Amino acid sequence: MNLLEVSPGEDFRLFLRYDDGASGEVDLSGLVGRGVFSAWSNPGVFQQVRLTEAGHPEWPGGIDLCPDALYMQLTGKRPEEVFPSLKHLRTHA
Repeated sequence: MNLLEVSPGEDFRLFLRYDDGASGEVDLSGLVGRGVFSAWSNPGVFQQVRLTEAGHPEWPGGIDLCPDALYMQLTGKRPEEVFPSLKHLRTHA
């Protein structure tokens, strides 16, 4: 799945639309004020989100988020559902 559209909403919500038809908003308010996301506390910064050519959302200052992680947050799917090859990985302790 590829991220096709991103736009800011109110209260640090981000609208996403993917090429498989999944779309909706994710709540990113829990990140505000934490580490690099403290920049979002400045008026207007969160609203400056754009979709890069590489297909991830990006804000001024090089702040970006993984589109795959956002997809899982949006759809509620587990990594194994999004990436079926993970089911076949062996783990060793």
